[in-house]
Amino acid sequence: MSIEWIKAGHIIAVLSWMAGMLYLPRLYVYHASAKTGGDLSETLKIMERRLLRFIINPAMIASYAFGIWLLVLEPALLREPFMHVKFTALLGMQITHALLARHRRAFAADRNTHTPRYFRVLNEVPTLLMIVIVIMVVVRPSF
Repeated sequence: MSIEWIKAGHIIAVLSWMAGMLYLPRLYVYHASAKTGGDLSETLKIMERRLLRFIINPAMIASYAFGIWLLVLEPALLREPFMHVKFTALLGMQITHALLARHRRAFAADRNTHTPRYFRVLNEVPTLLMIVIVIMVVVRPSF
């Protein structure tokens, strides 16, 4: 398989991961405002679980798989300073992913303690990390 196909797979997987990472906190904003045990709350629980389980998690796994594959084919990238910044932002994305999964479990158990405002702010974190990652990969600044 050519490296262009692997890059395409990586980009598609990352876009899918990001779409979910941007949408899930928005669902949490609505869920935090919903009446516990109500129809809206129960519907959001289903949507959140399916989004995380069937889109976000598989897309993250595919992102890592294609990314590692690219690094195996181009190991010199590991010595580039921009990649270290990208990996740091990626660590932030992984922590955010884990935090979103934790919040989903809290909502599923009707134990959310956070406000809609908290989730609005949390919704910005993946965007900021994505901006850093894209700039590192496309611009490849030298430090």
